Amino acid sequence: MNSVPKSRLLTLVAAVLALVLAAAALVMVLADVATTSTDPVNEAQQYASPPAKVSREKTGTGLASRKLAVANPLYKTGRLTDVNCSPGDLPAGSMVAYRRFLTRVTACLNKAWGAQFRKAGMPFSKPRLRIITSKVRTPCGAWNTGADGVYCSTDRTMYLMISKAQLRNPFPLGITRLVAHEYGHHVQQVSGVWSYYWTARSTAGKAKRLQLSRNSELQAECFSAVFMSTMKGTPLVTQDDWAYTVNWFKKNGARGWPQNDHGRGPTQASWMTRGFDRGAPGACNTWAANPRNVT
Repeated sequence: MNSVPKSRLLTLVAAVLALVLAAAALVMVLADVATTSTDPVNEAQQYASPPAKVSREKTGTGLASRKLAVANPLYKTGRLTDVNCSPGDLPAGSMVAYRRFLTRVTACLNKAWGAQFRKAGMPFSKPRLRIITSKVRTPCGAWNTGADGVYCSTDRTMYLMISKAQLRNPFPLGITRLVAHEYGHHVQQVSGVWSYYWTARSTAGKAKRLQLSRNSELQAECFSAVFMSTMKGTPLVTQDDWAYTVNWFKKNGARGWPQNDHGRGPTQASWMTRGFDRGAPGACNTWAANPRNVT
């Protein structure tokens, strides 16, 4: 039996040691990722899924409906209508109570935004609501990894997932904010904002697509905060809970996205604060804002 040269044996030992260290590092990374999703605010990640087919319609002035993005009639309707929303309690461990809560919040959003569209003299239609407990494939495509909420513009449906973690430890304000964010994308869809957004994306380069995504996501977050402001001072939206939520997004809001398509944490917090303090859709015109404020 031939003996292995000492130099080769040392090389093999070093290679095995390197593999062991790499595996240990991977375990540490995975463990760190797992711990970042325990916060009740962090659970509420959301995505906007593109329509199955993007219109490439053009107008005489360029991309379709750009005016509806930068000068939408909703921006002139004043404060969002207060519909005295009171979705009730959200006890831990009750799937029935969770579904009831999500349904009631959506009903409040329907009333508030329906009234706002009437002020603007614009047609309005409600989104569909589908509550799920596991990932599904929507008409817009596969479920986005890490998402607890998705709005699909193809079937105009909000898909809201009740995870086991949320069921064990519900955070009513955070869940309401998530629903209101997805609803914000529906507002963009039915108001015509998205007819510009998706058409512009179809011809844009990577940097421009990221900018357009930030315009859309930050506006939806601002619309969400506008709705939350109608419940300011109620048991659902206390000053301390809202401050905690905004501060969480300021520190962590960008951690869940591999690229800057939702805005930096401080930028997200800024638009949340702007929408909450002003309480009007006109505060959320990210499309006409200085690009430095939509980073």
